[in-house]
Amino acid sequence: MFAIIVGGGRVGSYLAKNLLEDGHRVSVIEKREEILEKLHKEVPKAGIFEGDGSDPELLEKAGANKADLMAAVTGLDEDNIVIGQLAKYTYKVDRVVARVNNPKNEWLFTKQWGIDVAVSAVHIIAKIIQEEATLGDIITLLKLKKGAVALLELIISEESKAVGKAIKELPLPPETALIAAILRGNEILVPKGETVIQPNDQILALSNVENEEKLKKAFL
Repeated sequence: MFAIIVGGGRVGSYLAKNLLEDGHRVSVIEKREEILEKLHKEVPKAGIFEGDGSDPELLEKAGANKADLMAAVTGLDEDNIVIGQLAKYTYKVDRVVARVNNPKNEWLFTKQWGIDVAVSAVHIIAKIIQEEATLGDIITLLKLKKGAVALLELIISEESKAVGKAIKELPLPPETALIAAILRGNEILVPKGETVIQPNDQILALSNVENEEKLKKAFL
C-alpha cells in the first residue's frame, strides 16, 4: 500500500512510523521547518515533501495519483477538508482519512465531502489506518485509568482458533470482560456466553493492560 500523510507533527510521524514498520510505502507532506528536520531523523525511509498539503502541484509531486490512502492530519480542519476533497475527487484516492481538531466541525467530515473516516484521537486514527492493512490484529482503542486498563477491538481472522467457539468456551483472563457489542457485517450483537465467534467479527473487550497478550491468544 502507498500512503500519503499530510501533516508531519505528532500524529503524522506516528502514522508514518507504523505504516513503514508494516512494510508500506509512505510520503509525508509538511511545511514547518522544525518538523521537517525531525521527520528526516525519525522516518528516513519516507518520502518527505516540503510545502502546503492543499497545493495540488505538491500533492501530485508526492504521488497523489498513485496513492491508495490519504491521511489529512494537520492541525487545521479547513485544510484537512480541502485535502480530503482533492484526494477523493481529483486524485480518486480509495481511502481518505482526516483528523478533526474541533468537534464542532465534525459534521463536515463526511463521505459527501470526500472523507471516508474522520477521527480526532491520536492513537485511534493511527490504529484505524493500520487496521486497513492488518486485519486479524488487536487494536487498542482507548487507555483508561492512566493506562492501566484498555478498551480493545479484536478483529477475528479466518485462521483464528476462536472461530466456531462460544465465548464461554474461550480461555479469557479473569479480569477481562466483553463489553458493548460484536460487530458482524451490518449487525450489532450483544455478546452472551453462547455467542459463537465468526470470521471478521469485530469484538470490543475491556482488559487490564498486562492481560492484553492473554486476550490476544484467546481470540487470535
